[in-house]
Amino acid sequence: GNMVEWCLPQDIDLEGVEFKSMASGSHKIQSDFIYFRKGLCFGLACFANMPVESELERGARMKSVGILSPSYTLLYRYMHFLENQVRHQLEMPGHYSHLEAFYDDKKGVLPDTKGTPTSQQPVHWLPSIHRYMYPEMKITHPAGCMSQFIKFFGEQILVLWKFALLRKRILIFSPPPVGVVCYRVYCCCCLANVSLPGLGGTVPESKPFFYVNVADIEMLETEVSYVACTTEKIFEEKRDLYDVYVDNQNVKTHHEHLQPLLKINNADKEKYRRLNDQRQMLMYSQEVGEDCSSCEEDLFILFFMEQNNRIFQTLMEVSASQDKTLTADHARGMGLDPQGDRSFLMDLLEVYGIDVMLVIDNPCCT
Repeated sequence: GNMVEWCLPQDIDLEGVEFKSMASGSHKIQSDFIYFRKGLCFGLACFANMPVESELERGARMKSVGILSPSYTLLYRYMHFLENQVRHQLEMPGHYSHLEAFYDDKKGVLPDTKGTPTSQQPVHWLPSIHRYMYPEMKITHPAGCMSQFIKFFGEQILVLWKFALLRKRILIFSPPPVGVVCYRVYCCCCLANVSLPGLGGTVPESKPFFYVNVADIEMLETEVSYVACTTEKIFEEKRDLYDVYVDNQNVKTHHEHLQPLLKINNADKEKYRRLNDQRQMLMYSQEVGEDCSSCEEDLFILFFMEQNNRIFQTLMEVSASQDKTLTADHARGMGLDPQGDRSFLMDLLEVYGIDVMLVIDNPCCT
């Protein structure tokens, strides 16, 4: 089995990290990277596999070198270092001086969380962070992969958007390599960003758990909202652990009341068309040299944030009105399909505890 060979500081609790930092099935590939969650911290590890002439190691030496941090938004900066170090550890096992120097240079004091409810220390992702860090961001960081994410899922992105906004438990399956799948977890969470103040203090936090395996089952049983990925097919059978299961580009749910959300409606198609139009305009403006400051990732994140803000702004205004009546015109104004998004709207009102009356008739014929 996997084992922790070396760590600093030596007294840190790393139980289970040996399975989080090396995805199940990794023996079939040469290299990978993996994001994961360990308690209140996030980790990034780089994995490599090297053939060796050793019976003891059964012909292959496999290692992962990783780091833990209270936030994952800057972990990508150390990807190159970790890739070099895992190669170094394969070729010269037991030489840790570079890792010791790295730790001494970067170490920080973690907050003492003993006896503190974790809800008081929410983990926030910061979409605005890449405004001033671009252009150094590349696909080596989750924030640099939104365009690949949308190209991969196409119109299905709108289905994932609704599930993310409803704070559902979303599990993404893929065989190794798992690095790019960890990016899809991050992108799913970004779809649900809302920047309106005072919205739903009781709403569950949408947690990016990144890579999970069977050792995480007990922890996942207690979560009401998360987005995660796995390489273990066994999870598909454990339906009590997730609401939405994503296998390649196939998004599915076993909950009957969520089935209507899987269907792409006209409003979804219109949103997807607008998103692509904006993307084309951005690419054109960059080509003719008018705009070099905007990036595609900002466009995607802002597109969904503005869409979410418009929905919640309308819902809050209606709930503050005298008759609290939400009409088909309101739905269209929010960019939703009055009939096709009816069940989505009803779920949204329930999840966020918004008190309005839905009077959008469900027609028996059209």
